[in-house]
Amino acid sequence: MNSPKKIVFVTGTRADFGKLKSLMNVIQEDKNFELHVFVTGMHMLAKYGYTCEEVENANFSNIHKFINQNVSDGMDHVLAKSILGLSDYVREIQPELIIVHGDRVEALAGATVGALNNVLTGHIEGGEVSGTVDELIRHAVTKLSHAHFVANEEAQDRLLQLGERLESTYVIGSPDIDVMNSGMLPSISEVKNRYEIDYDDYGVVIFHPVTTELDDLQSHIDILVNSLISSQRNYVVIYPNNDHGSELIFKAYERIEENTFFRIFPSMRFEYFLQLLKNANFMIGNSSAGVREAPHFGVPTINIGSRQNNRVTLPSIANIAFDENQILNAIQDVDKKSCKEVTVFGDGNSSDKFYKILQSKSFWSMEKQKFFVDLK
Repeated sequence: MNSPKKIVFVTGTRADFGKLKSLMNVIQEDKNFELHVFVTGMHMLAKYGYTCEEVENANFSNIHKFINQNVSDGMDHVLAKSILGLSDYVREIQPELIIVHGDRVEALAGATVGALNNVLTGHIEGGEVSGTVDELIRHAVTKLSHAHFVANEEAQDRLLQLGERLESTYVIGSPDIDVMNSGMLPSISEVKNRYEIDYDDYGVVIFHPVTTELDDLQSHIDILVNSLISSQRNYVVIYPNNDHGSELIFKAYERIEENTFFRIFPSMRFEYFLQLLKNANFMIGNSSAGVREAPHFGVPTINIGSRQNNRVTLPSIANIAFDENQILNAIQDVDKKSCKEVTVFGDGNSSDKFYKILQSKSFWSMEKQKFFVDLK
Protein backbone atom coordinates (compact mmCIF):
# COMPACT_ATOMS: atom_id res chain seq x y z
CA MET A 1 0.00 0.00 0.00
CA ASN A 2 1.34 3.41 -0.99
CA SER A 3 1.91 5.98 1.71
CA PRO A 4 -0.40 9.00 1.59
CA LYS A 5 0.98 12.02 -0.20
CA LYS A 6 1.87 14.83 2.18
CA ILE A 7 0.46 18.21 1.17
CA VAL A 8 1.43 21.41 3.02
CA PHE A 9 -0.84 24.44 2.83
CA VAL A 10 0.83 27.73 3.76
CA THR A 11 -1.51 30.31 5.31
CA GLY A 12 -0.45 33.73 6.51
CA THR A 13 -3.67 35.79 6.66
CA ARG A 14 -7.33 35.61 7.62
CA ALA A 15 -8.21 36.13 3.94
CA ASP A 16 -6.13 33.34 2.39
CA PHE A 17 -7.24 30.86 5.05
CA GLY A 18 -10.87 31.57 4.19
CA LYS A 19 -10.12 30.81 0.56
CA LEU A 20 -7.99 27.74 1.22
CA LYS A 21 -10.29 26.13 3.75
CA SER A 22 -12.53 24.31 1.26
CA LEU A 23 -9.45 22.92 -0.52
CA MET A 24 -7.98 21.74 2.78
CA ASN A 25 -11.23 19.97 3.61
CA VAL A 26 -11.22 17.79 0.50
CA ILE A 27 -7.60 16.82 1.16
CA GLN A 28 -8.24 15.89 4.79
CA GLU A 29 -11.20 13.70 3.84
CA ASP A 30 -9.13 11.50 1.50
CA LYS A 31 -6.87 8.87 3.11
CA ASN A 32 -4.62 9.00 0.04
CA PHE A 33 -3.47 12.43 1.20
CA GLU A 34 -1.99 13.70 4.45
CA LEU A 35 -2.82 17.31 5.22
CA HIS A 36 -0.32 19.65 6.87
CA VAL A 37 -1.00 23.32 7.61
CA PHE A 38 1.84 25.82 8.11
CA VAL A 39 0.32 28.76 10.00
CA THR A 40 2.26 32.01 10.12
CA GLY A 41 2.07 35.72 9.28
CA MET A 42 -0.82 37.81 10.60
CA HIS A 43 -2.38 34.67 12.11
CA MET A 44 0.24 34.76 14.84
CA LEU A 45 -0.13 38.42 15.82
CA ALA A 46 -2.38 39.37 18.73
CA LYS A 47 -2.96 42.82 17.23
CA TYR A 48 -4.74 41.20 14.29
CA GLY A 49 -6.88 38.93 16.42
CA TYR A 50 -4.51 35.94 16.79
CA THR A 51 -6.44 34.16 14.06
CA CYS A 52 -4.32 31.02 14.30
CA GLU A 53 -7.02 29.97 16.76
CA GLU A 54 -9.52 30.02 13.90
CA VAL A 55 -7.29 27.60 11.98
CA GLU A 56 -7.02 25.34 15.03
CA ASN A 57 -10.78 25.43 15.58
CA ALA A 58 -11.31 24.12 12.04
CA ASN A 59 -9.93 20.78 13.27
CA PHE A 60 -7.35 20.32 10.54
CA SER A 61 -4.60 17.76 11.04
CA ASN A 62 -0.93 18.49 11.57
CA ILE A 63 -1.00 22.23 12.26
CA HIS A 64 2.40 23.86 12.67
CA LYS A 65 2.53 27.46 13.96
CA PHE A 66 5.47 29.72 13.21
CA ILE A 67 5.99 33.36 14.20
CA ASN A 68 7.67 35.05 11.24
CA GLN A 69 7.66 38.70 12.29
CA ASN A 70 7.46 41.41 14.88
CA VAL A 71 5.91 44.83 14.47
CA SER A 72 9.17 46.50 13.42
CA ASP A 73 10.08 44.04 10.64
CA GLY A 74 10.09 45.11 7.02
CA MET A 75 8.57 42.88 4.34
CA ASP A 76 12.03 41.68 3.30
CA HIS A 77 12.78 40.61 6.89
CA VAL A 78 9.42 38.81 7.08
CA LEU A 79 10.20 37.04 3.82
CA ALA A 80 13.60 35.90 5.08
CA LYS A 81 12.19 34.61 8.37
CA SER A 82 9.34 32.83 6.57
CA ILE A 83 11.76 31.06 4.25
CA LEU A 84 13.90 29.92 7.16
CA GLY A 85 10.97 28.59 9.18
CA LEU A 86 9.20 26.88 6.30
CA SER A 87 12.43 25.41 4.95
CA ASP A 88 13.13 23.68 8.25
CA TYR A 89 9.56 22.37 8.35
CA VAL A 90 9.65 21.09 4.77
CA ARG A 91 12.97 19.35 5.30
CA GLU A 92 11.52 17.68 8.39
CA ILE A 93 8.28 16.31 6.94
CA GLN A 94 9.33 15.86 3.27
CA PRO A 95 6.04 16.77 1.54
CA GLU A 96 5.14 15.91 -2.03
CA LEU A 97 3.29 19.19 -2.59
CA ILE A 98 3.26 22.75 -1.20
CA ILE A 99 0.16 24.91 -1.78
CA VAL A 100 0.37 28.70 -1.55
CA HIS A 101 -2.15 31.43 -2.26
CA GLY A 102 -2.12 34.88 -3.78
CA ASP A 103 0.42 37.64 -3.39
CA ARG A 104 1.67 37.86 0.19
CA VAL A 105 5.28 37.35 1.28
CA GLU A 106 4.32 34.02 2.88
CA ALA A 107 3.28 32.77 -0.57
CA LEU A 108 6.59 33.94 -2.01
CA ALA A 109 8.40 32.13 0.80
CA GLY A 110 6.46 28.94 0.12
CA ALA A 111 7.16 29.02 -3.60
CA THR A 112 10.84 29.79 -2.99
CA VAL A 113 11.23 26.89 -0.58
CA GLY A 114 9.44 24.58 -3.00
CA ALA A 115 11.54 25.61 -5.99
CA LEU A 116 14.88 25.39 -4.17
CA ASN A 117 14.06 22.06 -2.53
CA ASN A 118 12.66 20.45 -5.66
CA VAL A 119 9.18 20.11 -4.15
CA LEU A 120 6.13 20.36 -6.39
CA THR A 121 4.43 23.70 -5.66
CA GLY A 122 0.91 24.81 -6.52
CA HIS A 123 -0.22 28.45 -6.61
CA ILE A 124 -3.85 29.44 -6.04
CA GLU A 125 -5.16 32.57 -7.85
CA GLY A 126 -2.11 33.52 -9.87
CA GLY A 127 -2.32 35.60 -13.02
CA GLU A 128 -4.23 38.51 -11.50
CA VAL A 129 -3.29 42.18 -11.43
CA SER A 130 -3.42 45.02 -8.93
CA GLY A 131 -1.86 48.40 -8.35
CA THR A 132 0.76 47.62 -5.70
CA VAL A 133 3.88 45.61 -4.93
CA ASP A 134 1.50 42.67 -4.40
CA GLU A 135 1.35 42.24 -8.17
CA LEU A 136 5.13 41.84 -8.36
CA ILE A 137 4.99 39.21 -5.63
CA ARG A 138 2.10 37.36 -7.29
CA HIS A 139 3.93 37.06 -10.62
CA ALA A 140 7.16 36.06 -8.88
CA VAL A 141 5.25 33.29 -7.13
CA THR A 142 3.95 32.18 -10.52
CA LYS A 143 7.46 31.81 -11.91
CA LEU A 144 8.59 29.82 -8.88
CA SER A 145 5.56 27.51 -8.86
CA HIS A 146 4.94 24.42 -10.97
CA ALA A 147 1.13 24.19 -11.00
CA HIS A 148 -1.33 27.06 -11.25
CA PHE A 149 -4.95 26.98 -10.04
CA VAL A 150 -6.45 30.17 -11.46
CA ALA A 151 -9.81 31.88 -11.03
CA ASN A 152 -10.71 32.42 -14.69
CA GLU A 153 -9.52 32.26 -18.30
CA GLU A 154 -8.27 35.85 -18.20
CA ALA A 155 -5.84 34.95 -15.42
CA GLN A 156 -4.82 31.84 -17.32
CA ASP A 157 -3.99 33.94 -20.38
CA ARG A 158 -1.67 36.10 -18.30
CA LEU A 159 0.18 33.03 -17.08
CA LEU A 160 0.73 31.97 -20.67
CA GLN A 161 2.17 35.43 -21.37
CA LEU A 162 4.53 34.81 -18.46
CA GLY A 163 5.82 31.72 -20.24
CA GLU A 164 3.91 29.03 -18.31
CA ARG A 165 2.81 25.76 -19.87
CA LEU A 166 -0.88 25.48 -20.70
CA GLU A 167 -0.83 21.93 -19.30
CA SER A 168 0.19 23.21 -15.86
CA THR A 169 -2.57 25.83 -15.59
CA TYR A 170 -5.98 24.82 -14.28
CA VAL A 171 -9.06 27.06 -14.23
CA ILE A 172 -10.90 26.17 -11.02
CA GLY A 173 -12.46 29.51 -10.02
CA SER A 174 -11.91 31.30 -6.73
CA PRO A 175 -12.31 28.95 -3.73
CA ASP A 176 -14.09 31.60 -1.66
CA ILE A 177 -17.05 31.32 -4.05
CA ASP A 178 -17.45 27.76 -2.70
CA VAL A 179 -18.01 29.22 0.75
CA MET A 180 -20.25 32.03 -0.50
CA ASN A 181 -22.51 29.58 -2.36
CA SER A 182 -22.45 26.84 0.28
CA GLY A 183 -25.56 27.81 2.22
CA MET A 184 -23.47 27.25 5.36
CA LEU A 185 -22.94 30.89 6.30
CA PRO A 186 -24.18 31.96 9.73
CA SER A 187 -27.31 34.11 9.80
CA ILE A 188 -26.91 37.87 9.94
CA SER A 189 -28.41 37.85 13.43
CA GLU A 190 -25.68 35.41 14.55
CA VAL A 191 -23.05 37.71 13.09
CA LYS A 192 -24.46 40.80 14.78
CA ASN A 193 -24.81 39.02 18.11
CA ARG A 194 -21.27 37.62 18.01
CA TYR A 195 -19.70 40.97 17.19
CA GLU A 196 -22.19 43.17 19.03
CA ILE A 197 -23.22 45.13 15.96
CA ASP A 198 -26.49 47.01 16.42
CA TYR A 199 -26.80 48.57 12.97
CA ASP A 200 -29.42 47.51 10.44
CA ASP A 201 -27.96 49.79 7.77
CA TYR A 202 -24.19 50.01 7.48
CA GLY A 203 -21.19 50.10 5.20
CA VAL A 204 -18.11 47.87 5.47
CA VAL A 205 -14.73 49.63 5.54
CA ILE A 206 -11.41 47.94 4.73
CA PHE A 207 -8.48 50.14 3.82
CA HIS A 208 -4.94 48.81 3.29
CA PRO A 209 -1.64 50.63 2.88
CA VAL A 210 -0.33 50.95 -0.67
CA THR A 211 3.35 50.26 -0.15
CA THR A 212 4.41 52.15 -3.29
CA GLU A 213 2.56 55.30 -2.13
CA LEU A 214 3.61 55.56 1.52
CA ASP A 215 4.46 59.27 1.20
CA ASP A 216 0.78 59.95 0.57
CA LEU A 217 -0.67 57.49 3.06
CA GLN A 218 -1.19 59.97 5.90
CA SER A 219 -3.22 62.34 3.72
CA HIS A 220 -5.12 59.43 2.15
CA ILE A 221 -6.26 57.90 5.43
CA ASP A 222 -7.10 61.36 6.84
CA ILE A 223 -9.30 62.08 3.83
CA LEU A 224 -11.05 58.71 4.17
CA VAL A 225 -11.70 59.06 7.91
CA ASN A 226 -12.87 62.67 7.51
CA SER A 227 -15.28 61.57 4.80
CA LEU A 228 -16.67 58.67 6.83
CA ILE A 229 -17.25 60.89 9.85
CA SER A 230 -18.91 63.61 7.75
CA SER A 231 -21.24 61.11 6.06
CA GLN A 232 -22.90 60.24 9.40
CA ARG A 233 -23.52 56.69 8.25
CA ASN A 234 -22.94 53.52 10.25
CA TYR A 235 -19.75 51.58 9.49
CA VAL A 236 -18.13 48.29 10.40
CA VAL A 237 -14.38 48.82 10.10
CA ILE A 238 -11.90 45.94 9.82
CA TYR A 239 -8.18 46.42 10.36
CA PRO A 240 -5.82 46.53 7.38
CA ASN A 241 -3.22 43.90 6.65
CA ASN A 242 0.24 44.20 8.18
CA ASP A 243 2.05 45.91 5.29
CA HIS A 244 4.26 48.97 5.76
CA GLY A 245 2.12 51.91 6.80
CA SER A 246 -0.53 50.03 8.75
CA GLU A 247 0.46 51.91 11.93
CA LEU A 248 -0.65 55.18 10.33
CA ILE A 249 -4.05 53.66 9.65
CA PHE A 250 -4.35 52.39 13.23
CA LYS A 251 -3.50 55.86 14.49
CA ALA A 252 -6.14 57.45 12.28
CA TYR A 253 -8.76 54.98 13.50
CA GLU A 254 -8.24 56.23 17.07
CA ARG A 255 -10.37 59.19 16.03
CA ILE A 256 -13.42 56.96 15.57
CA GLU A 257 -12.98 54.46 18.41
CA GLU A 258 -15.53 56.22 20.62
CA ASN A 259 -17.81 57.29 17.78
CA THR A 260 -21.14 55.41 17.91
CA PHE A 261 -21.35 55.38 14.11
CA PHE A 262 -18.38 52.99 14.00
CA ARG A 263 -17.55 49.45 15.14
CA ILE A 264 -13.89 48.51 14.66
CA PHE A 265 -12.47 44.96 14.61
CA PRO A 266 -8.93 43.59 14.22
CA SER A 267 -10.31 40.63 12.29
CA MET A 268 -13.48 38.67 11.67
CA ARG A 269 -14.10 35.00 10.93
CA PHE A 270 -14.33 34.55 7.17
CA GLU A 271 -17.84 33.12 7.05
CA TYR A 272 -19.08 35.84 9.40
CA PHE A 273 -17.42 38.52 7.31
CA LEU A 274 -19.10 37.19 4.17
CA GLN A 275 -22.55 37.33 5.74
CA LEU A 276 -21.85 40.82 7.09
CA LEU A 277 -20.76 41.94 3.61
CA LYS A 278 -23.76 40.30 1.97
CA ASN A 279 -26.11 42.39 4.13
CA ALA A 280 -24.16 45.65 3.90
CA ASN A 281 -25.44 48.66 1.99
CA PHE A 282 -22.03 49.08 0.41
CA MET A 283 -18.31 48.49 0.84
CA ILE A 284 -15.74 51.29 0.87
CA GLY A 285 -11.93 51.34 0.88
CA ASN A 286 -9.40 49.58 -1.33
CA SER A 287 -9.74 45.89 -0.46
CA SER A 288 -9.90 43.17 -3.10
CA ALA A 289 -13.11 42.04 -1.37
CA GLY A 290 -14.73 45.05 -3.01
CA VAL A 291 -13.98 43.76 -6.50
CA ARG A 292 -14.41 40.03 -5.80
CA GLU A 293 -16.80 39.13 -3.00
CA ALA A 294 -18.98 42.26 -2.97
CA PRO A 295 -20.07 42.02 -6.65
CA HIS A 296 -20.91 38.35 -6.17
CA PHE A 297 -23.42 39.39 -3.50
CA GLY A 298 -24.70 42.37 -5.48
CA VAL A 299 -23.20 44.82 -2.98
CA PRO A 300 -21.93 48.13 -4.43
CA THR A 301 -18.30 49.11 -3.88
CA ILE A 302 -16.69 52.53 -3.49
CA ASN A 303 -13.09 51.76 -4.43
CA ILE A 304 -10.65 54.55 -3.56
CA GLY A 305 -7.22 55.06 -5.06
CA SER A 306 -4.87 52.83 -7.04
CA ARG A 307 -4.64 49.60 -5.04
CA GLN A 308 -7.07 47.71 -7.29
CA ASN A 309 -5.89 49.28 -10.56
CA ASN A 310 -6.39 47.06 -13.62
CA ARG A 311 -8.61 44.62 -11.76
CA VAL A 312 -12.07 43.72 -12.99
CA THR A 313 -14.37 46.68 -13.70
CA LEU A 314 -18.08 46.18 -13.03
CA PRO A 315 -21.11 48.50 -12.88
CA SER A 316 -21.32 47.98 -9.10
CA ILE A 317 -17.79 49.37 -8.55
CA ALA A 318 -17.26 53.14 -8.35
CA ASN A 319 -13.57 53.97 -8.74
CA ILE A 320 -12.75 57.37 -7.24
CA ALA A 321 -9.78 59.45 -6.10
CA PHE A 322 -8.82 60.60 -2.62
CA ASP A 323 -11.09 63.61 -2.51
CA GLU A 324 -13.57 64.25 0.30
CA ASN A 325 -16.25 65.65 -1.99
CA GLN A 326 -15.98 62.69 -4.36
CA ILE A 327 -16.13 60.20 -1.51
CA LEU A 328 -19.11 61.90 0.15
CA ASN A 329 -20.95 62.11 -3.18
CA ALA A 330 -20.26 58.42 -3.83
CA ILE A 331 -21.62 57.49 -0.40
CA GLN A 332 -24.68 59.66 -1.00
CA ASP A 333 -25.32 58.13 -4.43
CA VAL A 334 -24.75 54.47 -3.55
CA ASP A 335 -27.79 52.31 -4.32
CA LYS A 336 -27.72 48.61 -3.50
CA LYS A 337 -31.14 48.02 -5.08
CA SER A 338 -29.76 48.83 -8.52
CA CYS A 339 -26.86 46.34 -8.24
CA LYS A 340 -27.07 42.88 -9.74
CA GLU A 341 -25.12 39.88 -8.53
CA VAL A 342 -22.14 39.27 -10.84
CA THR A 343 -19.78 36.30 -10.81
CA VAL A 344 -16.54 36.34 -12.78
CA PHE A 345 -14.46 34.14 -10.47
CA GLY A 346 -16.00 30.70 -10.80
CA ASP A 347 -19.15 28.74 -10.10
CA GLY A 348 -18.53 27.56 -6.54
CA ASN A 349 -17.02 24.18 -7.42
CA SER A 350 -13.35 25.05 -6.95
CA SER A 351 -12.70 22.41 -4.31
CA ASP A 352 -14.19 19.65 -6.49
CA LYS A 353 -12.09 20.72 -9.47
CA PHE A 354 -8.97 21.00 -7.33
CA TYR A 355 -9.54 17.54 -5.86
CA LYS A 356 -10.10 15.96 -9.28
CA ILE A 357 -6.82 17.43 -10.55
CA LEU A 358 -4.89 16.05 -7.58
CA GLN A 359 -6.35 12.61 -8.19
CA SER A 360 -4.80 12.43 -11.66
CA LYS A 361 -1.48 10.63 -12.18
CA SER A 362 -0.37 13.26 -14.68
CA PHE A 363 -0.40 15.94 -12.01
CA TRP A 364 2.04 14.07 -9.80
CA SER A 365 4.35 13.27 -12.72
CA MET A 366 4.66 16.95 -13.61
CA GLU A 367 8.24 17.98 -14.39
CA LYS A 368 9.80 20.09 -11.66
CA GLN A 369 12.30 21.56 -14.10
CA LYS A 370 10.52 24.49 -15.72
CA PHE A 371 11.18 26.00 -19.14
CA PHE A 372 9.90 29.28 -20.52
CA VAL A 373 7.25 28.76 -23.20
CA ASP A 374 7.33 31.44 -25.92
CA LEU A 375 4.05 32.66 -27.37
CA LYS A 376 3.60 31.53 -30.97
